[in-house]
Amino acid sequence: MSILTTLVIIPAFVSACITYFVTPLVIRLAGRLGIIDDPKKHTHPKVIHTYPVPRGGGIPLFTGIFIASIVFLPIDKHLIGILIGAFILIVLGIIDDKLDINPYKRLLIQFIAAGIPIAFGIGISFLTNPFNGIIDLSYPRITFEFLGEQRNIWILSDIFALFWLVTLMNFVNIGASGLDGQLSGTTAIAAGSIALLSLRFSADITQWPVTVLAAITMGAYIGFLRWHMYPQKIMPGFGGSTLAGFMLGTLSILSTTKVGTLMVVLAVPLIDTGFTVVRRTLTGKSPFWGDRGHLHHKLLDAGWSKQKVAFFYWGVTASLGILALNLNASFKFYTMIGVSVLIGGLLLWLTKKFKP
Repeated sequence: MSILTTLVIIPAFVSACITYFVTPLVIRLAGRLGIIDDPKKHTHPKVIHTYPVPRGGGIPLFTGIFIASIVFLPIDKHLIGILIGAFILIVLGIIDDKLDINPYKRLLIQFIAAGIPIAFGIGISFLTNPFNGIIDLSYPRITFEFLGEQRNIWILSDIFALFWLVTLMNFVNIGASGLDGQLSGTTAIAAGSIALLSLRFSADITQWPVTVLAAITMGAYIGFLRWHMYPQKIMPGFGGSTLAGFMLGTLSILSTTKVGTLMVVLAVPLIDTGFTVVRRTLTGKSPFWGDRGHLHHKLLDAGWSKQKVAFFYWGVTASLGILALNLNASFKFYTMIGVSVLIGGLLLWLTKKFKP
């Protein structure tokens, strides 16, 4: 059996199957759980669906990731930390899907969830400098004794990991989850890119869990995609979208080479959200309060169908994923600059041409 089959195809298939079969159960239970999004009751500028749709997609997504992880991965402290953090996000997502929690309270809980895997030892010691050398994050350190063992807190490393995870959760939630199939396909492609990059280092068996977890994440969102594609039968909800950012962010910091790769692969939603946050802040609005200023909204205003917009996101993400797999740190940096200019220019042009 090939390494590709063992580390990627089988874990992804199992995760996809679990998510695929659990999702219709959640759809049937959504009414009892009170997590139906009815556009007649939930009036908001960002809402573009025209019929009641269940939320709660985070439940089957987490179920697929959790079960497949227990089956295919060693149960070590890193995996435990990741699963606990993911579980907190799913519980938060269910409550938010039902009650629409204040975004600043959600942000606080996101920091707690992100801090769990970091407390369990997930961190990044350095970043590759796109201009030359590396950026060392391993110092300063705080060393102390706990339960008879010497422990270390890498201050810069932990701060970077914490804010990277929370930023990615929110940027993916804001910029990649606006319409049918957009989040599921984009996340699956991004996770697949990380799995393929990790597979290049398969000679190092310490990289195998990263590859498998990336494949499991990819499989879960592929399994969910069948129910999320247009016309969607269920939404990822806050839990499903923040879980995507959390898993992708965690995967990217498990190996330092994947941080830059993920930024390139997710360039469109990251840049779109960055522009959105700046625009809202400059106009005196909360960066967390949704509106119809996103790229996917503007493409819809330009006459594109929901399917076409989703395919656009998938196609660009896949193209950038292939590109990122073959770029060094310097070219990744310049690619991000180029994509920023293109997406920013497109947003400005569409905003001007299709004013609300």
